[in-house]
Amino acid sequence: MSEEQKTESAQAVPYVVISDGGRQYRVIEGQVLDIDFRDGIEEGSELTFERVLAFSNGSGLKFGTPVLDGVSVTAKVLGEAKGEKLYIQKFRRRKNSRRRTGHRQKYTRVQIEKLPS
Repeated sequence: MSEEQKTESAQAVPYVVISDGGRQYRVIEGQVLDIDFRDGIEEGSELTFERVLAFSNGSGLKFGTPVLDGVSVTAKVLGEAKGEKLYIQKFRRRKNSRRRTGHRQKYTRVQIEKLPS
């Protein structure tokens, strides 16, 4: 594949840039995404992202200032997920004091269903 074909095929897929929890995500339809954990959301329910920063439909790109008005992205909640285990070690020299604890971040796994047209 030549460079021109790669950029053409990459630009033909519509995508949206959304903001959630202080992070920005570039999403396409059908993509599975792990976002910050939200308590009280049931599996199978719908989640709407209102903060859409940019939108590309393959022919052009629209930017919001800072968000696009009247544009939202719909996602289906697939369930909860856990991140990888992180270990925290505390050590005080010459005191025979060592402590090791761990942490696993909780996420909500969603699948992007509907992009704006």
